[in-house]
Amino acid sequence: MDCFYAAVETRDNLHYRGKALAVGGSERQRGVISTCNYEARKFGVRSAMPTAQALKLCPHLLLVPGRMQVYKETSVKIREIFSRYTPLIEPLSLDEAYLDVTDSPHCQNSATLIAEAIRSDIWNELQLTASAGVAPLKFLAKIASDMNKPNGQFVIPPDRVQAVIDELDLGKIPGVGKVSLEKLNKAGLFTCLDVRNSDYRDLIVRFGRLGASLWKKSHGIDEREVVVERERKSIGVERTFSTNISSFEQCWQMIEEKLYPELDMRLSKAKPKRNVIKQGIKVKFADFKQTTIEHVHNRLDLAYFKDLLREVLERQQGREIRLLGLSVMLEPLEQARQLTMFED
Repeated sequence: MDCFYAAVETRDNLHYRGKALAVGGSERQRGVISTCNYEARKFGVRSAMPTAQALKLCPHLLLVPGRMQVYKETSVKIREIFSRYTPLIEPLSLDEAYLDVTDSPHCQNSATLIAEAIRSDIWNELQLTASAGVAPLKFLAKIASDMNKPNGQFVIPPDRVQAVIDELDLGKIPGVGKVSLEKLNKAGLFTCLDVRNSDYRDLIVRFGRLGASLWKKSHGIDEREVVVERERKSIGVERTFSTNISSFEQCWQMIEEKLYPELDMRLSKAKPKRNVIKQGIKVKFADFKQTTIEHVHNRLDLAYFKDLLREVLERQQGREIRLLGLSVMLEPLEQARQLTMFED
């Protein structure tokens, strides 16, 4: 979907149309931008940007609070449109999904025509625009979906796969972040063609699993299938503070009174019931540097978070804290199912 949250708000409020708009927390509450429309992006506003910074870039930015329930309801309707064309749907988020239409009987079995039909249905029924990428490989389909935004689609037919891959900037490959890209560029690797012409063993030595993954993608290899059921591996909660805090006591009060009860509630709703295998704590400091500690622990334990908090605050170095979060890692789903069968 194109700037999904912002597009829903603009659709539902005529007053917002044509204006630079962002969905997110207020400046006073130290919020961040969830989504912004294309009018706002012209000024450099981006998702995950602190609201204060966004308002400096675009002083006339119209900031509206999110309506998550509306976005979820709209997402369900979009998923229903997908299901008309294929049952093989792998959601990535509320506004993005992979669809496998290999065996779809619709639209003359043309992936291009199916993508056009889906986008047309979304517009006619929900008055929202979507962009699509059509390709025989998952990572290429995702990249292609960004090539003609907004309200467009890009098709990479099988006979063009290698030519398109060779020209790809490595920064466009899903999973290649800013730090990884800098390391790759320092090694003289800028495009997939550079990787394809590199020695596989040298890539493994220098970049580990990332090197192996890039080598396969650069050769047009992506064997991942569309996964209808995605396994949830962890559950987490976090809070960004309206005013920075700094002491152990302040952090512990937030954990004990707010974060832990919410985490406990979310864990109790996990289906199927699964055991905890790790506990973790995350801290973001006032300079936006973030640190995380995780340790093996086989049950949700409030007292254990106190030990983790002491350990993570050893990295504080006098900095104030703007965000605090708790998480648990869950046992693999198959293991949980086997244990349930054994108990029965």
